[in-house]
Amino acid sequence: MSVTAHQKITTFLMFEGKAEEAMTFYTSLFDDAEVLSVTRYGANEPGAEGTIQHATFSIAGLQLMCIDSSMAHQFTFTPSISLYVQCESEGEIDRLYAALVDTGQPLMPLGSYGFSAKFGWVNDRFGVSWQLNLNE
Repeated sequence: MSVTAHQKITTFLMFEGKAEEAMTFYTSLFDDAEVLSVTRYGANEPGAEGTIQHATFSIAGLQLMCIDSSMAHQFTFTPSISLYVQCESEGEIDRLYAALVDTGQPLMPLGSYGFSAKFGWVNDRFGVSWQLNLNE
């Protein structure tokens, strides 16, 4: 089976009206982050006018896509899939954990769990799961 040089796998996040807020929040957390493109729903389109029809952004070298679904769904994010961040300093892991857990849900509070000197796992306020690990 041949794979074209253009094939790429990208993380895709589906929200219901919170895509822009989430994208803005995530890009504010990392120095190497930017919004790459945004297409919004217009009048008389399936989604609410002005919400995100499709957007791409990058954080710390990872490109992600997000949308505001025009349909309600009976599912959301699950911690079975998470974004794993290798933090370079204790200050960085503390800052990211505090920002992500704010109105979110801690799954594993920051601590030493044997496999890492400092690790934390959190579902953020949008339901996206993040694992934060301090490089040793």
